[in-house]
Amino acid sequence: MVKVDYSGAESFFRGSGPDFALAAQAHRTFADKSGAGADFTGWAELPRRIRDTELDAIVRTAELIRSRSKALVVIGIGGSYLGARGAIELLRPLPGKDDPKVFFAGNGLSPDYLCDVLEQLGDMDFDVNVISKSGTTLEPAVSFRIFRELLAKKYGDKADEHIFATTDARRGALKSLADQRGWPCFVVPDDVGGRFSVLSAVGLLPMAVAGIDVRRVIDAAIAEFEALDLRSPENPAWQYAAVRQHLYGTGKTVEILGCYEPSFRFMAEWWKQLYGESEGKDGIGIFPASVEFTADLHSMGQYIQAGPRDLMETIVRFNKCRSSYAVPFEAADADGLNYVAGRDLAEVCRVAADAVKAAHIEGGVPNLVVEVEERNEEGFAALVCFFELACAISGYMSGVNPFDQPGVEAYKKNMFRMLGKPGAK
Repeated sequence: MVKVDYSGAESFFRGSGPDFALAAQAHRTFADKSGAGADFTGWAELPRRIRDTELDAIVRTAELIRSRSKALVVIGIGGSYLGARGAIELLRPLPGKDDPKVFFAGNGLSPDYLCDVLEQLGDMDFDVNVISKSGTTLEPAVSFRIFRELLAKKYGDKADEHIFATTDARRGALKSLADQRGWPCFVVPDDVGGRFSVLSAVGLLPMAVAGIDVRRVIDAAIAEFEALDLRSPENPAWQYAAVRQHLYGTGKTVEILGCYEPSFRFMAEWWKQLYGESEGKDGIGIFPASVEFTADLHSMGQYIQAGPRDLMETIVRFNKCRSSYAVPFEAADADGLNYVAGRDLAEVCRVAADAVKAAHIEGGVPNLVVEVEERNEEGFAALVCFFELACAISGYMSGVNPFDQPGVEAYKKNMFRMLGKPGAK
């Protein structure tokens, strides 16, 4: 289970500190499905549900793709790709010799990025997993049209055998096209919003193709959600939600999420969407930002240490490293580093993290630590469940509907009108 250490924030508390009574109320609202957006809280039951429905088919499909293709192109945007990419980069940052490469497309409109993907893909045998609830979102729809053409040129009348759709169970342009063309379909659940969908086929199929053991992920997620149902201030989701909301009330309006593992980068991107879309409404909300330590200590470190004091900092820490490497001894000691010779890099990194924490607290930045035992399937699942539930509780504590995103549509209206889409206003 995830643990939260908020001792580094306590000196910044005011009055009676975090409102755990309000966190308890928000958790009840979520669990009772009595709050705004309750129709989109199915993600909490999703791991158990998918284990009994689609999981076997997801694993079989991944095995098929792995047996015949050197690459999978995942087409999606926002929640339709960030979770899968975060998981793959966290757990399989370097593909094994038998693992297909996973490319991501449809998450933007840059021709340079698209052509770079095509160049890397080269003449490899590949499959496509297109992920879209509707099938009409511009960015993935354009990319899908391009890759369908590429498949047709490469495989001719066998092209449709290389397409897998993850979409609505019953309706939408992509579902209709999939039924017409005979593409195997997986479901984007009706009661799960995109940013909460990583433990559905949306995330699990690309993860499985990359070599991640998705059965372990789902089993761990079931156990984690059960553990997080604890109705007590000892619940780490309550602690994280209540502390960050209390700090927000004291003027800490920006939350920086950091980690000392470079492979965490896209997990941070997933977290930013999760919290930004869920809480940024009605003129309020904590702004989610991210940094990569220790690298960003040599760039953003100055701002964090001595810039505007509207920051709070959350650090994700993995207690166990996968690898070990001792700093070598050098007789001449020309670089003056013999004082760390013989120490494992993991130890050096832990000392650096502790030093940064102390410096930032002294500089006026409250610090929370989210601890996970290991960077593996269980650790990934624990982080996903923890951040999702804490997000729901935090959103209800702030008084917003954590499960809608009306502001996302504003740019689309302008874009469709300016591009000349028929009927656009």
